[in-house]
Amino acid sequence: MELQRNMVGWFEIPVNDMDRAIAFYQTVFEISISKHVMGPIEMGWFPALDNKPGAQGSLVYNKEFYATSDKAGTLIYFTSQAADCAAELARVEKAGGKVLQQKKLITPDIGYMGLFIDSEGNRVAIHSLK
Repeated sequence: MELQRNMVGWFEIPVNDMDRAIAFYQTVFEISISKHVMGPIEMGWFPALDNKPGAQGSLVYNKEFYATSDKAGTLIYFTSQAADCAAELARVEKAGGKVLQQKKLITPDIGYMGLFIDSEGNRVAIHSLK
């Protein structure tokens, strides 16, 4: 399959204290991070430039999502090359992985995501607009 877009589309770095994490990354990289509270989820969005190389990402505080060790760690979102993340998710178990979250709507304007464990035990996400 010929790539239609870059593989990594988004990343999330889990945090226990959003304000502390924002202060750390702003100091280290001399940037501004915007904080967004969406119910029980807090996100600290790294600055992004449209139409420039590189993936966008966020600091994330979500007590439920990162509550156990099998959900801990940085999360990389691969962009679906099939334009529907269900296609890649359907191949995960056959390839030796385990699907943790089938295709799920994030929001209508952001699209869909699914989660899986790869053959090496890493938690990975896949994203698509439809």
